[in-house]
Amino acid sequence: MPVEFLGIAATNDGSELHPRTGAVLDKDYTVRLAHAHEDNGFDGVLFVYSTAMPETSQVAALVAAHVSRLKLLVAYRPNAAHPTFAARMFAALDQISDGRVMVHFITGGSDLEQQREGDFLPKDERYARTLEYIQVVKRAWTSRERFDHHGEHYTFTDFVSDVVPVQSPRPGVSFGGSSPAAYSVGGAEADMYCLWGEPLVHTAEQIESIKRAAREAGRVDLPRFQTGFRTILGPTEEMAWDRAHRMADKLTTRTTGNVAAWTSLHTVGTPENTGSKRLLEQAEKSERYDRALWTSTTKLTGGVGNSTALVGTPETIAATLLDYYDLGIEVFSSRGYDTLDDAVSFGKHVIPIVREEVAKRDRDRAKAEARQHEPKRESIVLDR
Repeated sequence: MPVEFLGIAATNDGSELHPRTGAVLDKDYTVRLAHAHEDNGFDGVLFVYSTAMPETSQVAALVAAHVSRLKLLVAYRPNAAHPTFAARMFAALDQISDGRVMVHFITGGSDLEQQREGDFLPKDERYARTLEYIQVVKRAWTSRERFDHHGEHYTFTDFVSDVVPVQSPRPGVSFGGSSPAAYSVGGAEADMYCLWGEPLVHTAEQIESIKRAAREAGRVDLPRFQTGFRTILGPTEEMAWDRAHRMADKLTTRTTGNVAAWTSLHTVGTPENTGSKRLLEQAEKSERYDRALWTSTTKLTGGVGNSTALVGTPETIAATLLDYYDLGIEVFSSRGYDTLDDAVSFGKHVIPIVREEVAKRDRDRAKAEARQHEPKRESIVLDR
């Protein structure tokens, strides 16, 4: 089973630990970070969507022009534009990048964040809109004939796009969410389903729920699964945990010190989305799970985004990721708190271990399957 690694495509050097030192869109840093991922074993990067940040497709086009191999997972909210516009935009980006685009559709987990762009639909209706949106975009990518659409949220006539994706039949669709409504939409339409980093037992439960939703939607091909963590590495276990606790002290200062650069984007309080609620509930029950999962970062940041951390040596982190791989996770997302330096460290010291072990398991599996198909030899008994 293949394994892939995603990093983050930040546009400046700011993080939860410290404010940015330059512009919101620091082009030099954006490109340098992309090269750091491409040069250190990552398969792709995620472009995060926020109403306060540079528009994701524009940043992805910038990165596409400077790296040749890196895949571009572009987060996008259906409320931002009409689906036919989005289809053309991402088809053009797929052309620009020579077929490296995948779109991560976000329904939206915060009413306030949605309302910043004029979206006042309640959450359940947003999921219904997202389902229709993805279906329209897929058809627009693949149809070469004009078509009409009369849906609950979108109506148009006589549409066909002259710009078509490089990828055949279309770019991949990524989706995430931890509610039954999310499972329903993603199970029906996602090529890759993204999960936040939860304990192994809860991750297994989510995978089964999504697979069940996919089958109920009539799918035979099930989505691939991705999960993401904040990674805190150290040359020894003691040094990794010492670094983790020092980071926690800084996070405490940032999230409780009324720092505008943090609170203008993220409100540390009671979240609305199911995924963050799940993470915070798990954090309340225990600070540590399994080999290396640490939930203190979740509590300190209010469960915003990928907030759980993996702490330890490269060997410990690699072994932890392989535990998730054994559950069926094929794609891993890693982001540190010192974004560029942590990407280099993770790429150099963790990715090779995981890839080598996955390759070994694949070889062993292939040998075992070959032995199962070998013809049985019959014993010949000679009469004397």
